[in-house]
Parts: sequence; structure tokens; C-alpha cells
Amino acid sequence: MKQMSRRQFVSACAACAACAMGGRTWAEEARRPKVRLVFCETPNDKPIWPNIGYDFEARRKQILNLLDCQCPEVEFLPSCLNNDPKQADELLQHDAEVDGYLLCVQGLGWNNDLVKLSATGKPTLIVDNLFGGSGKFLTQLPTIMKSGKPVDWVSSSNDTDIATSARQFVVAVKEKSAAAFRAARRKNTPSVSDWSYKADAVKTPDMDTALKQFKETRLLVVGGGWGGDAFRQASKEVTGVEFLPIRFEELADAYEKADTNAAKEFAEQWAGGAQKIEAVTPQTLENSGKMYVAMKQLLDKHQARGISINCLGGFYGGHLKAYPCLGFSQLNNDGLVGGCEADQMSALTMAVMGTLTGRPGYISDPVIDTSRHAIIYAHCVAMTRPFGRNGGSNPYQILTHSEDRKGASIRSLLPSGYLTTTLEINPQSRQVLFHQAKTIGNNLSDMACRTKLEAVIKGDLEKLTENWSMGWHRVTFYGDLRPHVEELCRRLNLKLVEEA
Repeated sequence: MKQMSRRQFVSACAACAACAMGGRTWAEEARRPKVRLVFCETPNDKPIWPNIGYDFEARRKQILNLLDCQCPEVEFLPSCLNNDPKQADELLQHDAEVDGYLLCVQGLGWNNDLVKLSATGKPTLIVDNLFGGSGKFLTQLPTIMKSGKPVDWVSSSNDTDIATSARQFVVAVKEKSAAAFRAARRKNTPSVSDWSYKADAVKTPDMDTALKQFKETRLLVVGGGWGGDAFRQASKEVTGVEFLPIRFEELADAYEKADTNAAKEFAEQWAGGAQKIEAVTPQTLENSGKMYVAMKQLLDKHQARGISINCLGGFYGGHLKAYPCLGFSQLNNDGLVGGCEADQMSALTMAVMGTLTGRPGYISDPVIDTSRHAIIYAHCVAMTRPFGRNGGSNPYQILTHSEDRKGASIRSLLPSGYLTTTLEINPQSRQVLFHQAKTIGNNLSDMACRTKLEAVIKGDLEKLTENWSMGWHRVTFYGDLRPHVEELCRRLNLKLVEEA
């Protein structure tokens, strides 16, 4: 664990120097609350969120400059955690005189112990570095908030919101409460009054026919599968959808035997339709084409309707020679299922709702942006035909996979002004997570995953954030699918959980 004095941090950023004292007397300096500022990071020499090589130091300086200039009433004592679970204990042992904690979740350091750091009973503010620490922030926050400790949070694309909440340490320390943090965040979270959206009729399914189709649906899961055999059994029993486990070796063998002419044709088709191609070679595109051909061969061989692959483990572990991202996009455009990361729950959700609506689902790692009452659905795989295989195609770009800057993936510039429905169907708990949002654009940040669909939440954004459950992923569909989901829940005896 690296600890620095505030003065060391300030001296590293010349812009902070003029703000260091701000004209305060030494008596005023002594009365300021002491707040441990913890930057929760992870080594950047490997594939990570936000991306390999991310400049954590520059972001640290940016935040220190902001806090030092805009929060002169508070003394911040900076430290860094670097994804070692023992570091939280080491830090807390030396913090008897600290009045509170500001935890900046900079990157996906899954071993940084946010829960322990938030359990001191001292006023604590947790800040997400959007597209950096969002997975850790969103999946850990519910446990932290349920503890009843004086903790609140900021997840905003506007850094001023961080400073506004951090200034409240003066009040929070006196009152031993997070109420001032919460009031500041809520004040800076706008309400949404315009709920008009573009017309988008979704077909009404024949539910009896759909239930029969579920029982005829088989999905392949390669290289593992979240939830394992227990999830697969529950899926079969509750929905009828069958998962068939496949080893990496079988997919790798199909890749080696894939028709190179078909692979080249696939690559040319995607390249020809792209708005732009950046840092992706023609050979990489052909390799993506070979992976698509291999996946199609496995689908045909096993009479399956979709496939989900432990793509990160497969590629980083040397089991796969190409990312399946472009192939997944093609499968989803064609009315099949191409699912990321061997996430069986999301693949099941895509298959079930795809059967009911004829539309593809978009798996994402969501990010919260309170400054716009918004959620950002981020991933390196997305369809380009969100209204179904016979619907129109939106523009797209071909870029590298974000975490490691390798392979080929899609930035799908999905359409704005439409109502979307976001779900997870969990047959084990017999629950369906559900929220809706109106799309407002696409975020083009170079951080994290390539497609980033932005939408304003319909409902309570705070409730959604503080009660997040069932992992990070969600699956988003275009259209108002509430009637479809409610009927599905009645037929399969599932509980509808309104997240927002």
C-alpha cells in the first residue's frame, strides 16, 4: 500500500499549489476534518477496466486538484490500494485520528475491500470513476448500504459533483451521519419529466407456442458457465431451455477447420459496412470471421440456437485465437444468441425474450451517471439490428477489444429516443429483474467497453443503484416489453422484481 502526505500529492500537481492553503489561518487548518482519501486501483499492465495502460496517476492528480481547490474546509490524506486485500487492514490500523473516508474506485480491482473500508462507522463517501471502477462500485454498494453505516456515494460524469459531496464532510463529521452527502447528491441529480419516445410496436407473442419453443431451445456454453450445473438444471426445469457445456478444445478445433473463404467473406461484409475501422488489421477481421464460422458449425452440429463463450478466459488463456465479438453481433442480428463471458443467465434471457419478441438482447456492464439521471449500458458486443433481423441497421464502427486493445469488436451506434426494457431472468431464484429507460445517445469515451448506450432511467435511480443484485450484467431490449414479461412471469410462476 502506497501512502502519501497531502503535501506530496499537491506538489505533484502545480495547479494545486495556489489552492493549498487558500488564505486559511493555522487555527482554521487545525480544525478541519481529516479525511482518508483512498484511491482503489489495480495494476495497469494487464487487461482491465478501463483499459490496459490506463493512467491512474493522472486521474489521481486530477481528483486531488479538484478537491484541494474546491474543498478547502477538509484535509485529505491520500493513500492508494492496489488490488491487495490485506491493504485495507493495514490502512485502517493507522487511522485512529481520521474523521472519515473518501473512497475513489478508480479501476476494477476486485480484491480492494470496499466493504471493510466502509464499515468503520465514520462518515464515508464512495466515488465511482465511471468506466473504471463501475463493476466493483455497483456490485458492492448494496451490501455497504444495507449495513446502516454513515455511507453515501457519487457516480457522476460531472466531477464537480464529487467536490460538492466531499465538502459535506464538515457537516457529516459533526453529525456522524451521511445525510449531508445524500442531500447534496440528490440535489445534483435532475428529475426527468419528458417521457415521450418514438413509436415502436412490438409483436404480441403466442405464449403457448413460445413455451413449446423454449423446450426446443438449446444453448451452447463454452469454457465453463456462470452458475454451473445448478443453473443449467434450473433453466431446464423452469423455462425448458437446455444448456449444453462445450470444452474450449471443441471450439478451437472447429476454428482450425473453418472455411477460410467464408471467413474472408464475413470480414469483407463487416468491413464494408463499417463507419470506420481503427487499429484492426484485415487479418484480425479474417480471424474474427473464422471464429464466426466455427461457432456456426457448432450450432449446426449440436442443433443449438445460441452460444455463450468464456471469451476472456479463452483468449487470455490461449485457448482461443480470436475474439468472438463480431460473430456474436452477427448471430444476434440473425435472430440467434451470441452471449458474452459464458454468462448463462444473460444468454437465457436473450433466448427467452428473443423468442417472445423477435428482437436481440444486448448484454452490458451498466454504469450509473447521476448527473443526467442516466444509466450507460457498456459492452464490446452489440447488435446493429435492435428491432430484429428485418428491422433497420444502425451505424457501427470496428475497434479493438477495449480491455487489452486486441482483436476486433463493435461500437454499435444504437438509436436514440426509444424506450428500452432491461432484464435478467433467474430460474434458480424464480425472479425476473426489470427496469426501463429511454435511450438518449451513445457515449464515445475510449475507456472501457466499446458500445456505450446511454439512457435516462424511468423510475428511481437511487433505488436501482443501491439495490443492484444478481451480478453486474443486464440484458437490454428495444421496446416496451412489460406486457410480455408480466405474462411470462404468470405462465412460469416467476416473481417480477422492479429494480427502479
